[in-house]
Amino acid sequence: MTRRIGICTGGGDAPGLNAVIRAFVKYGGGRLGWDILGIEDCFNGLLDRPLRVRSLTPRDCQGLLQRGGTMLGTTNRGDPFALSTADGGRVDRSLDLKGGAEELGLEGIVVVGGDGTQAIGLRLMDELGIPVVGVPKTIDNDLSNTDLTFGFTSAVAVATEALDRLHTTAESHDRVLVLEVMGRDAGHIALHAGISGGADVILIPEIPYDPDRVAAKILARRAKGRPFSIVVVAEGALPKGAPTDPATRKQRIRQGRGAAAIVMAQLEGRIQAEMRACVLGHLQRGGSPAPFDRLLATRFGVGAVDLVVQERWGHLVCLRNGEIGSVAIRDAVAQKFVDPKGEFVRTAIATGVELGADLPL
Repeated sequence: MTRRIGICTGGGDAPGLNAVIRAFVKYGGGRLGWDILGIEDCFNGLLDRPLRVRSLTPRDCQGLLQRGGTMLGTTNRGDPFALSTADGGRVDRSLDLKGGAEELGLEGIVVVGGDGTQAIGLRLMDELGIPVVGVPKTIDNDLSNTDLTFGFTSAVAVATEALDRLHTTAESHDRVLVLEVMGRDAGHIALHAGISGGADVILIPEIPYDPDRVAAKILARRAKGRPFSIVVVAEGALPKGAPTDPATRKQRIRQGRGAAAIVMAQLEGRIQAEMRACVLGHLQRGGSPAPFDRLLATRFGVGAVDLVVQERWGHLVCLRNGEIGSVAIRDAVAQKFVDPKGEFVRTAIATGVELGADLPL
C-alpha cells in the first residue's frame, strides 16, 4: 500500500521553505514512491471545505531550490484549536482538521515551522492522534535544540549587506544611522549581522540598554575623528526600565512603535548629530535563500523523510555539531536566546562594539 503523507508550511515565511518541500518530495515521492500531498496555507488547507491540498511530484519541484517564499502558502493565524472568527472570537476547529486528514487518508503530516507551528503540531499528535514530524524554520534562529534554522543565514546576509551600504552614506554625511532588524524576543540576527557588518553599537532584547552608554560610544567616536556611527537594533530591544514582557513587546511592535525610533528618541539631547533610521522589515524574509540555507533546508527535507521511514513521529529534525539528527518536538519548542555571557557577545565586546550595558569581557 502506498504511503500518503501531507506536508505544510506555517508561521512567517523564510528563505529555504521551498528547498525543504523539494527535498522531501524528491526523496519521499521520487525515490520511495510515496503519495505526497501539499497542504495549502498551513493547517487551513485541512479546515476549508473543499479541502485545499495538491499532489506533489518531483516534476512539481522544478525551479524550487532557489525560490524564496513557499509554494504552499503560509499563515501565522491558523491555529485550529483557537481559530479567529469574524466577530473577533475564537473557535476550536481541530476536529474539522482531523476529519480532513482522515478524508484524505493521510498517514501523517510533516510540519515545517517555528515554535508556534511546532507547538500546534504537537497538540495535533497528543490530543487528536495525528502523527507529526517537525522541521524547524525561523529566520530568528531562536528554536532550542538545533544549532541553526534555515532562513537565518539568508536574513543575516541581507542585514549585513544593508550595513555595508549604510556605512558609505553615513560616512559621507557624518550621520548616525540606526538599522532595525527582526528579532522580537531574540537578538541573533542583530548580533550576527552587527558583528559581520562592522556596527558600532548592537542592541538586542536580551540586554536592556543604557542610552547614556550608547551616546558615550557615539561621542567617543567623534572625539577620535569618526563623526559617523552605525547602530543595529533588534526590533524587540528596549532601554533599561522599559516593560520587556513578551506580550507588551509584541503589542508595541504591532502598533508600529519601532525600536529604531525609540533609540533615536533616547539619543535626542544626549548627542548633537543628524540621525536617520532604516527598518529592514520583511526584506529579511524575501528573496532567494543563501547557498548555506539551500543546503541546510535540503538536508532537513531528507531528514524528515528518514524520520517518517523510521516512524519516529513526534520528532523534529535538527542540526547538532554539523550533523542532522532529531529531537522530540516537546523538547524543541522552547525559544533560544542570545547568551549575554556567550562567545558572540564576547566577540562583539572584544572588537569594540557597544552593547548598551557593562558586560564582562
